[in-house]
Amino acid sequence: MQATTLGQLKASNYKSLSVKDELRKNLITQLQNKEAGFEGILGYDETVIPELQTAILSRHNVLLLGLRGQAKTRIARLMVNLLDEYIPYVTGSEVFDDPLNPISWYAKNEIATKGDDTPISWQHRSERYTEKLATPDVTVADLIGDVDPIKAATLKLTYNDERVIHFGLIPRAHRSIFVINELPDLQARIQVALFNMLQEKDIQIRGFKLRLPLDIQFVFTANPEDYTNRGSIVTPLKDRIESQILTHYPKTIDISRQITFQEAKLTAEQKLIEADGLVKDLIEQIAFEARKSEFIDQKSGVSARLTISAYENLISNAERRMLINNEQSTFVRLADLSGIIPAVTGKIELVYEGELEGPAKVAHTLIGKAIKHLFARYFPDPERAKKSKTANPYTKITEWFTEGNTIEIADDLKLEQYKDALMGVDGLHALVQKFHPKLSENQTYLLMEFVLHGLAEFSQVSKNYLNSGFGFADMFDSLFNVDLEDEDEDDFR
Repeated sequence: MQATTLGQLKASNYKSLSVKDELRKNLITQLQNKEAGFEGILGYDETVIPELQTAILSRHNVLLLGLRGQAKTRIARLMVNLLDEYIPYVTGSEVFDDPLNPISWYAKNEIATKGDDTPISWQHRSERYTEKLATPDVTVADLIGDVDPIKAATLKLTYNDERVIHFGLIPRAHRSIFVINELPDLQARIQVALFNMLQEKDIQIRGFKLRLPLDIQFVFTANPEDYTNRGSIVTPLKDRIESQILTHYPKTIDISRQITFQEAKLTAEQKLIEADGLVKDLIEQIAFEARKSEFIDQKSGVSARLTISAYENLISNAERRMLINNEQSTFVRLADLSGIIPAVTGKIELVYEGELEGPAKVAHTLIGKAIKHLFARYFPDPERAKKSKTANPYTKITEWFTEGNTIEIADDLKLEQYKDALMGVDGLHALVQKFHPKLSENQTYLLMEFVLHGLAEFSQVSKNYLNSGFGFADMFDSLFNVDLEDEDEDDFR
């Protein structure tokens, strides 16, 4: 039974801890019990999480520094699980005063007046987390507080009385975790006010100086790009943030896939749509290609949200086809990659060269590079096969295109039309059967489509981008039928 008065709390031998000591105590228990902690954070088991645990054991304020989409805010939110489930506070206190260690006038007055009969309430750990996105318009009043003239007039108090202060977010986060996202976006004068709170434990508002020993676990997040583009962390403040932890993007396709499937929001119907491991890996590889592309601003980063949004679009594109064709089931095809373009273009920041190319073309380039990278995992390298003295397994396919044949695979083709189109290409089915004889029918057709894309990336056939799908033709025929209007007029002057 929880205590409801100060007297009952004292009788229960309750010992109050600072928020940093509380985090440390619960982390020690978690480590000793070999409990996971920070559930849902993938790929940081050997890097970020150990460093964060070390910082918590050291009772440090923390700066999580990394590019967008690296789970910085999520990590901060999960720190709440290291707090005690409930803590007592003086009922009615704006800053949730510790009954055994009050800091505000209100709590001190309540205890002085009522003694052991002072009412006590209990605060759940979910209420002990405050988050603020730093923007240039954030003021000292927002974070720390301001003098409230209405309160002064109502209570007939002078401005020398601390009761006239309307506390901001930080004092109200007393005994809690306070997170400031994108710290460099805060104006320098606001950062200095924060530094004063970290160092001196006092509040200065409009000439009113109040000693308020706030007990707060500060967690800051920042993007390295912001240091040059929008601002910087003032040196005295950065010096007082004891631990700076660098986050990073997933280092392997496997971890990236796990993150995507964990975060992708699919309906029960969408989860029934078959998505082969090949298309799942392609989505992840697109992000890996983007993170090293010369067309994309690497300082801005490529968020993990790219693959999450792209995967959701991929499944939805297949679902759309199924609904249009009144089919009961479907599987993701490579033609559905045309549906992820909006997800990709919305998540990348282009450099000047990329702007010249255009976001859609850059997205198609990334898809092409991802296909080329994964092609060798499933089939022989077409360039080496062409130069090899042994029989080229792609000869029948390329000769079929050389004879003037073409194929268009739109993303809304009915299943039978899709199969007929692929089966019409000489040697395509036989090639897939030769290298992957034990696949399901759907997987076989997917790989047949994959071969066409792969050959296009290795310049064995040409690939045309349709409004909703892809077309394939002979490489040389397409070279001699270039639309001159697409060429730069300067080349003909």
